[in-house]
Amino acid sequence: MAFVGEEERAPKLRVFFMPFFASGHIIPMTDLACLFAKRPGVEPTMVTTPANAALILPTLDRSASFGHPVQLLLYSFPSAATNLPSGIENLASVSSDESWKIYKAVDLSRDAHERIIREHTPDAIISDIPFWWTTAIAKDLGIPRITFHAVGVFPQCIMNNLVKNRVHDHVPTDSHPFTIPDLPGPFIKMVKSELPEFLKHHDHLTSAWDDLKKPQLESYGVVVNTFYELEHEYCDLFREVDCRRAWFVGPVALCDEQGKVGRGGGQSEAARENRERCIRWLEGKEAGSVLFVCFGSWCYFEDEKLREMALGLEASGMEFLWVFMNERLVVEVHKVGVRVWDGFRSSSEKEKVVVPAEAIERAVRKFMEGSGTEGEEMRKRAAE
Repeated sequence: MAFVGEEERAPKLRVFFMPFFASGHIIPMTDLACLFAKRPGVEPTMVTTPANAALILPTLDRSASFGHPVQLLLYSFPSAATNLPSGIENLASVSSDESWKIYKAVDLSRDAHERIIREHTPDAIISDIPFWWTTAIAKDLGIPRITFHAVGVFPQCIMNNLVKNRVHDHVPTDSHPFTIPDLPGPFIKMVKSELPEFLKHHDHLTSAWDDLKKPQLESYGVVVNTFYELEHEYCDLFREVDCRRAWFVGPVALCDEQGKVGRGGGQSEAARENRERCIRWLEGKEAGSVLFVCFGSWCYFEDEKLREMALGLEASGMEFLWVFMNERLVVEVHKVGVRVWDGFRSSSEKEKVVVPAEAIERAVRKFMEGSGTEGEEMRKRAAE
């Protein structure tokens, strides 16, 4: 039996949250920390760099205003060592050809992480998968480290299978389809040109894969921003092959009940104006009439693929919002017929697969206004 005030006097469970330097990771991990803050006897702390902290301050302030404070612990971003300007600390803030500097900063943050963890000795750590060394540090201190995944388990199961079986090594051309084996549900087909470079050719990321996965298997468990009902067959497979334990806790964005906090995109006046402009524009449209297109901050397309997507979207006649990492690219893409990413050249001159604009136009029309059973089913799945 607990007495009045006993909970306040009891030591709180201190949990450190350590996100990767990308908005798509920082924001959901912050949401997760806010969910932890709602639990009695828990003191969550976000551990990040100054510029990335600015991204989440509105969310933390809002959580605190509801009586659920989340602490903030900062460490320096290695700007000088990565040759990045001061304040540039996020994958969304650099061009594609400079993204390697952010990954270099990840490696250079190892000592800072160890110093912080050993100095503050939290009761548990939830750290992003790139910070694999936190498993060994936590084990040495006798505390659990839980690996965080910002994406669902379906793509992870696909990637694990490709790394293990390497069926793509045995296809005659980059455009020849192959079936990914040992997966639940319907057969999944891909072509080699759709794969990331580290799977097609051995490079530094190929060896880094083992660095990431082995500590995950040795960690206390994994928490994933998905929910079991969405991909239950893949959740079961993930639990069997990729971790000791798994918790599927998403979508964590639902922790912001009011949905009024600016999430991502920066906190500058220009960023806030852009968000408000988008919201005003959307509020003037009929429900379900606008297509939202976004491939995330890690997905890069060759210029001819972007051009075909732009042509197809425009030809569909549908209104859409297309999110890019770089405003310059948005402007160039919207000038249909003009090449984009002039400074980008593929490192491979091998055969490429480009979906023609006509196919994209047909798919968009079917999804947005198709009256048949297939179109209705597509919209139903998207709404769910």
